[in-house]
Amino acid sequence: MIYLVDDNLAVREAMTLLLATYAKEVSTFCDAEHLLNNLGNVQPGIILLDLRMPVVSGPQLLKKLEDLGIRWPVVMITGHGDVEACRRAFKAGVVDFLAKPIDEHVLMESIAAFESALDDLLVCNESNRLLDHLTSREREVIELVSKGFGSKEIASALNVSARTVDSHRASIATKLGTPAVAEQTRIWLMAYDRHAKLPLRLR
Repeated sequence: MIYLVDDNLAVREAMTLLLATYAKEVSTFCDAEHLLNNLGNVQPGIILLDLRMPVVSGPQLLKKLEDLGIRWPVVMITGHGDVEACRRAFKAGVVDFLAKPIDEHVLMESIAAFESALDDLLVCNESNRLLDHLTSREREVIELVSKGFGSKEIASALNVSARTVDSHRASIATKLGTPAVAEQTRIWLMAYDRHAKLPLRLR
């Protein structure tokens, strides 16, 4: 999903029609507050964000999203771009910066570049969601499992019995929805670092 936040109706309509020709699903918002009020009803996506908007500007919306722990890919669009605006936008976590009038090929390149990054983010978020169900001891166990240790080695490292470790591993299998060590390891390794940033890029 692509979320377009721009106070100009003509821009929203034109961008929606353009993206539709590339089979992209777009949801538009007339201002920052409109998006913020609907965050509970939307799934992670790529945000196309106008820099200058009344009441809450693009950079101010970025700060609000950051405070909410939302780090979706953001492409800033503006008709008033300058070096300082780019610097502030990238510092705030924007992944690309496009000046109006936007070249459609440049726009689609930018979206394509970050769709894969968003897919990775979704996988990481799902891994974190599953891992959040584990106790602190179970997280210690799965970390050692992911490093290739067996139950006896884990028991020795944690100073508990092998039976206790097996009990934790059974609980982990239930909570993660898989008894396969390889799949459990993948989930552990894919856990998203909540403080990580997507690569920044200036066109």
